[in-house]
Amino acid sequence: MMNLFHDRDRRLRSSSWRRVRRAPRADATVPAIFPPAERQALSRRSACAALAMATRTPERTVQRATNGAERLVNEAPAVLASLEAGRISARHARTIIDQLSDVPAAGRTAFLEAVLPAAEQLTDANLRRRARVLRERLHPESITARATRSEADRRAEFEPAADGMAWVHLFTTAPIAQGIIERVEAAAAESRAAGDTRTCAQLQADALAALALTGVTPEDVVSSPVLPHPIEVQEHIKPTVQITVPALSMAGVSDAPATLDGYGPIDPETAARIAVNAPSFTRILVQPETGAVLSVGRGQYRVPADLQRAVRLRDGTCRAPGCGRRARACDLDHSVAWEDGGTTDVGNLACLCRHHHRLKHLPGWDLDHGPGGALDWTTPDGKHHQTEPDPAPF
Repeated sequence: MMNLFHDRDRRLRSSSWRRVRRAPRADATVPAIFPPAERQALSRRSACAALAMATRTPERTVQRATNGAERLVNEAPAVLASLEAGRISARHARTIIDQLSDVPAAGRTAFLEAVLPAAEQLTDANLRRRARVLRERLHPESITARATRSEADRRAEFEPAADGMAWVHLFTTAPIAQGIIERVEAAAAESRAAGDTRTCAQLQADALAALALTGVTPEDVVSSPVLPHPIEVQEHIKPTVQITVPALSMAGVSDAPATLDGYGPIDPETAARIAVNAPSFTRILVQPETGAVLSVGRGQYRVPADLQRAVRLRDGTCRAPGCGRRARACDLDHSVAWEDGGTTDVGNLACLCRHHHRLKHLPGWDLDHGPGGALDWTTPDGKHHQTEPDPAPF
């Protein structure tokens, strides 16, 4: 993640940020059909999107960075002065701004007056602990009200990792998180006591997977204390999946990886195990020399199912530079609008998330669809950014 205050991002904090700060005044470029507040938000998002493309940085990272920079400049000038004077580090400043973001305006002055002297004396690790305590002590709003509001942000997130692995992050209330950990620790301890040779970390991971997918509980291990192995747990997965499998791998004469939609390459054996239990399963055999899926064209506005599948498979994600939203969650956009003579075919369709689909139609933005699905984006500052479909993964 880009560190807002790191030296390597000094350019983003200075000249580029000044462009973003001017975004609210650029709302004249957004059509007047939108309410004023929405026009300002759209112009700001447009500026952040252009900056993200120019720096090849995730757009959300730019948005967080600009929000943090705005808060540092406008709400914590003393922290900025201390950073520029070298009395605190970039990490110290980031810690203060992170905590300040959740403090209402009425309590920010007192918080900054207390936390900045501490920051100039403590390491960042110690400052994080001190800042949390100060925030709680000086926050004008009760913790009950804040907890109720924060609970609305609970969510689970999926993050691909290397070598066929992935992370699942759960953001929930502290009691639930603690309860989950205690439950998997109890199940892992029972299995360990029964002679299981897996490590504690492996057992806890397998216990959580078993709890989520098979319903195994710590009470169950009383009668059968050994937790199921991940391969056994996978048998309980009943997904609606799309797996692209090379034809030679399906025939058993190649070990080229399959591709799990939303993740990436997985080994053929795992793909086969998942496919067996999938009640709704789309298997796509690709031509091994070219990786071609299909080539279709239609003379109608509505995109038929086979063409939708072809375009989503080709694109994989939203085709805006740096956007990683899955293609299956994106709109199918006519690069040349239907009413302007655009056709409904693979050469004029691209996957755009709702945000970038909307952004494309704002003044100053332009999109050209080239051969092979290459897209050339032009941002309001005249910069060009090209994206191309990912090549076949085998």
